Amino acid sequence: MRTLLLAALISVAACSRTVKLETTPATAASVSLKVTNNATQAVTVYVMSGGTEYTLKSVAANSTEMIPVPGISAGTSVTLRAALADGSRSYTKQNVVLSSVYEWQVP
Repeated sequence: MRTLLLAALISVAACSRTVKLETTPATAASVSLKVTNNATQAVTVYVMSGGTEYTLKSVAANSTEMIPVPGISAGTSVTLRAALADGSRSYTKQNVVLSSVYEWQVP
């Protein structure tokens, strides 16, 4: 009897716990790059800010992509780099001040 009572109390206590779940709202990137790749092969787009280079996205040959730039606020001066998929060539644009949408054509 005692064991049954103890089991009932444990199950009631376990079922009465309240679980509160919270989610953090996703933060949207404040700036984006509109990259037009005119090359015959894909390019990988990078942004350098504060001495650190971040990989953003690959853009297919002869196409345009809108790429969000997370963690970089509008008005920040950065260096953009796009490297061909085969590594044979790289395109760089320095001292770019990012606004809400910055358009860049490669090459």
